[in-house]
Amino acid sequence: MTESSQTSRDGPPPSRRRGIRVAEEDSGASALRRPLDLRRVLAINLGLVAFAAAFFLPDFAPAVDPQGQAFPLTREGKLALGLFALAAIWWVLEVVPIGVTGIAIAVIQALFLIRDPRVALTDYLDPAVWFIIGSIVIGQAFSKTGLTHRMAYRMLLVVGEKTAHIYLGVFVMTAALTLIMAHTAVAAAVYPLLLAIHHLYTDEEHSRFGMGLFIGMAFTAGAGSVITLFGAARGPVAVGFFNELVGREITFFELTWYMAPLGVLMVAVLWAFVLVWFRPERDTIPGLSERARQLHQGLGPMGRNEIATLVITLAAVGLMALRAVVPGMETLHKSGIILAATVCFFVFRILRRADLEKIPWNIVLLFGGAMSMGFCLWRTGAAQWLAIEWLGYLEGAPWLLFVLGVSLFILVMTNLIMNVAAITICLPVALVMAPYLGVAPELVLFSSLAAAGMPFLFLIGAAPNAIAYESGQFTTAQFFRAGVPASILLMIVIALFAGLIWPLMGMPVRV
Repeated sequence: MTESSQTSRDGPPPSRRRGIRVAEEDSGASALRRPLDLRRVLAINLGLVAFAAAFFLPDFAPAVDPQGQAFPLTREGKLALGLFALAAIWWVLEVVPIGVTGIAIAVIQALFLIRDPRVALTDYLDPAVWFIIGSIVIGQAFSKTGLTHRMAYRMLLVVGEKTAHIYLGVFVMTAALTLIMAHTAVAAAVYPLLLAIHHLYTDEEHSRFGMGLFIGMAFTAGAGSVITLFGAARGPVAVGFFNELVGREITFFELTWYMAPLGVLMVAVLWAFVLVWFRPERDTIPGLSERARQLHQGLGPMGRNEIATLVITLAAVGLMALRAVVPGMETLHKSGIILAATVCFFVFRILRRADLEKIPWNIVLLFGGAMSMGFCLWRTGAAQWLAIEWLGYLEGAPWLLFVLGVSLFILVMTNLIMNVAAITICLPVALVMAPYLGVAPELVLFSSLAAAGMPFLFLIGAAPNAIAYESGQFTTAQFFRAGVPASILLMIVIALFAGLIWPLMGMPVRV
């Protein structure tokens, strides 16, 4: 099945036509003459109605965990659920720029006293947001120095002229890089490379191939990031919970042993999916290899700025990798490391003030709002209430259904809040329930990590999603539509590994 007959080569104009026209497209007298956009008005009101429903509905019954402890849903928690419904509707339908919806999240928390305004707004400067800014700056440095073009031309010389092979080359390269560095930094570094490849593919601003290129990059960044502890923070957090609650240590190599086959299979599955869903307009690009060879030769030897950018980036990546294996270095925060690299780019004049002003603040505000939303759900108890309610339905279920139910809940939650928070909320409850159903805790851990690593529905699920969106090749609605079947494929793969492959590899599944 392909992404409708709508060919994005003829798609959005440079102003990025979205499913619903946003306010930034209106200016001056032309805005006054524009007819009323009923779809946009309805979408805005739909979000407001969802929040109002949470405000006026009677209190919900407390959630009860397997040990009989009750968890009531407070007024603030109920409003947090309504706020998320509003934000999700506005994000998917893009009634305003996604960064403005991010701002609205803090505004509503302040106006309705869901949380202290200073707390809600401080989340916008969370270290995770700064890490995203630093990752974006690395991408800018790669792009400005020409490193991305050098990498793009070299890769095209290897994969050839078939667009299917270009897809595969990009996705394998993206997943491979996440084995040693955070998937956010990988997406930021690969992003300008994909722009260069798309420019070689067509002179048009948009294409179906471009949609597949960027969405596939975001998806495979998640698939690769589950293989090692370096790909994202969720892995060390989950292993820490497991060690504390189960009393057994999961080593670095044990995690990679079980997760590598799943990650590799998901990259292959996602390549096939993108190739069908976003089938390129052309099967081959005649003359591409020769053109890439000429362009690569025209770059000449690497310059001072290119070498300096590589040294700074590799030093930052190396320090972040060492944090996980060298005792004492865990106190070095990854955001501090990547921001130190950001400072170096400007100290050595690789980047200038104009580059700082080009940071996509729409994406930064999106993630600031996502962090505030996630912490709001977490700290008001709304997320914990949801987790216990959902897992309560799985009590007494067959073991495989329980594992898939836990994975599905984490998959949904990791699309709504930070995946670290999703793991923190759900995994402890699932590990407590697992022995009652005869399920080995290892199976719960690894299936949860697989689900948490691949949020394919919303931009806020992972930074690579938002970075890919900045390309303007797709709308949030198009991303969501592609994410639904991709998420179904992920659940099928998790079921295959939980029921067949992991037991064959020696993982205990029953107790």
